[in-house]
Amino acid sequence: MNKFHIGIDLGGTKIESVVLDSDSNIQFRERILTESQNGPDHVLNQTHNIYLQALDSIKGEEHTLGIGTPGSLSKTTGLLRNSTIACQNGLPLYGLIEKKLKHSFSIENDANCFALAEAHMGAGKNYPFVFGVIMGTGCGGGFIHNGKLRTGPQRLSGEWGHSVINPNGPKCFCGKNGCVSNYISGTGLEEMIYSKLNISISSEKFLSQKVYSGEEREILENFYNYFGLALANIINTIDPDVIILGGGLSKHQNLYAQGKVMTYKNVFCDEPNTPILQNILGDSAGVIGAALIGKYTGDKIC
Repeated sequence: MNKFHIGIDLGGTKIESVVLDSDSNIQFRERILTESQNGPDHVLNQTHNIYLQALDSIKGEEHTLGIGTPGSLSKTTGLLRNSTIACQNGLPLYGLIEKKLKHSFSIENDANCFALAEAHMGAGKNYPFVFGVIMGTGCGGGFIHNGKLRTGPQRLSGEWGHSVINPNGPKCFCGKNGCVSNYISGTGLEEMIYSKLNISISSEKFLSQKVYSGEEREILENFYNYFGLALANIINTIDPDVIILGGGLSKHQNLYAQGKVMTYKNVFCDEPNTPILQNILGDSAGVIGAALIGKYTGDKIC
């Protein structure tokens, strides 16, 4: 049995690594900048560098390796699709990383990594059926049943951020109109604010305001309305035991008050009671989940 489990989380801004021991305790953790503006080869080199740092921390001992990435690998072509690290889209990412790192590994969508970590070690560990939601640059999701990740035959399970919620809505980068991500991701909210008010403000700063103008209040209410519709669709479809929110926007406590009210309003049930919880592991969840992907699935593509 491997004593150590290395996880790497590829993000648009940073690449993070962690080493877990056999009891899932963190033994090493490091972050470096992704610097994706320098191209895919540079991102690959950054991934290699942080892997070597993790490997050095365990003196090269045997280990499993799991990697989390935005987007997913096509089951048909093996090419990366829908990644927010745009320079990697369309590349055979698994083969490129395996050649560079010279070690086999498991690779999975970052939202699935988040969900797995929270189900095993975070807010969802006492629930058999967990749906984990990422609300950050984009929107994603993953669901865990009895401790196991469900990916589906087309590797689409949990791709909730690209469910169409308004066919007449704005164009999404995936090519469809009115995806969930257009309305309740950080990027989507910022684009909505700019289109309505012609001002640039971060989504997190906007949600943290104490006072809103009439137009700002309309945007905020629209955000919570779509949040409620989107989460209610999850509950109406798969009825999880708990929904756990992650990503930068999950820090805003009104999601667990007004957001929950708007969700329950749209659930097909007289007395909805699905818990909507904030994550416990914070921004460590993704990289911890990547390590767990390697630990629990063995060295293969999930």
